[in-house]
Parts: sequence; structure tokens; C-alpha cells
Amino acid sequence: MRRQLQFAAVAATCLAAGACGSDEEPVAAADDAPSHNLTAHPALPDAPHWTYDEAPEWGDLDEQYAACGTGERQSPVDLAGAADEDLADPVLDYQPFELTVTDTDHSIQVGYETGSTLTLDDAAYELVQLHFHAPSEHTIDGKPAAAEIHFVHGDHDGPFVVLGVLVEEGPPEAAMNDVLDHLPVGTGDADAGTFFDAAELLPDSLTAYRYEGSLTTPPCTEDVTWLVLDEPVTWSAEQLARLTARYDANSRPLQDLHDRDLLLDQD
Repeated sequence: MRRQLQFAAVAATCLAAGACGSDEEPVAAADDAPSHNLTAHPALPDAPHWTYDEAPEWGDLDEQYAACGTGERQSPVDLAGAADEDLADPVLDYQPFELTVTDTDHSIQVGYETGSTLTLDDAAYELVQLHFHAPSEHTIDGKPAAAEIHFVHGDHDGPFVVLGVLVEEGPPEAAMNDVLDHLPVGTGDADAGTFFDAAELLPDSLTAYRYEGSLTTPPCTEDVTWLVLDEPVTWSAEQLARLTARYDANSRPLQDLHDRDLLLDQD
């Protein structure tokens, strides 16, 4: 699939993705596997556990989560009514790397090694990790997509840029099988022993909705530029079912846009 990206030379040959609908059992977490359970925010001291059922009360769980309840630049939001504006597309330079899949107890996550970047408005942000929500967190006219991928860029101190990709049911995405075929049995990491290229999960176009928001999980930090791509990707019904067999309601409710600008890039 042709994509509007700028890529550095591939340093290694990627192994072919597994067949869709594989009956392969989830991979046990390797005891000596390197941890790629990176998040977009440093671990908070003594931060309490949270669940998606508690989402409306996240701000009351702990003072470190206060922004979840009192912030006025929170995410996700409904993307309807965006104003058209001519904006520069982000420039992506994603490198293949050795795949490790993590179950964080909140989502399925792929941690990324250093060396892959997103450049936006002349500033470069390192790709830290990507993870999956089902159904999508962002909606259009109140309607969610089947799933959403979040590509998290930045460092532990912020600011962050999160690239969101909506997923609809349709033809399968072969690269997604690399993730689904190597889910750890429980929480923790599983080393897949294969190379993975996050760019394979992107659509052709990088035309995006853009707004200033927050992380969609505690502590709901409000230093995030959101780019939600206008063009969705497709996964098969079986691929979506394999994801939702693990997490089928890990989406934060919509937040009020307040007085923020919501823009849609026009080519």
C-alpha cells in the first residue's frame, strides 16, 4: 500500500505476517523479554488502579488524576463540525523493529524502540508506543468506529502528539496479524521474534482532524496535540473479534470540546 510518508532505509527484512484467523495460541510472556511497556507519561508515585467502568470518577480517585475531572482540554471528542483549514501533513519516519506485544491490563500495546519519529510544524517527536481501543474513542457525529489505534509520540515529560487511526470492518490488514498472533497469555510482555513496521497499520492519506487535548487515560495530562486521520483503515471481522476477545470496552466517554479549535486539514 502506497503511503504519503518519508521512510529511512529498512535495516532488516520483515518476516511475513501470519495468516488471518490463525488458530495459534497466544504466546507466553518471555521471562527474559525486554520490557517495552512504555507509556506516554512517567509512572506516578502510588497512583491507584483504575478501570474503564470508573471513567466518570477518575478525577476523584486521586489528586494525581484531578485533570480527568476538572480539565477543559480533555480527550476524546466528537469530530463533527470541524473547520476546514490548510494544514501541513505530519512527516512520518517509522523504522521496522523487533516486535514485543504487551497486555497492560487496560489495552494491547506495542512498545517501540528509539529511532522512529513524527515531525509536525518543524518539531520531531519520538514514537513511544501504539495501542488499541475498541470501540473507537473519537467519534464522528456521535458514531464510533469499530476500533481505534493510537500512535503515541513524545517523551516522558511531554508534550505529546498522538496520531489516531479509526478502524472499520472490511478487508483484513495482514500486518495486524503479527500483533494478534503474539498476544501474551496474561498481562505482561511477549517477545514475538519477528520484525514489525507500524506504518503498515496506516491508511494512504495523512489528512487529519487536529485539536489540542489530553491523554485519554489517567492522569489525563493536557499537553497533547491530537491528529485523527480522516481516512479509516479496515480489519476483518475475525481480526476485530480477536482484539475484542481481550478488550471490548476500553474507551473513555466523549469529553466536552469547550472553546477549543477543531480543524480538518484540506489538501
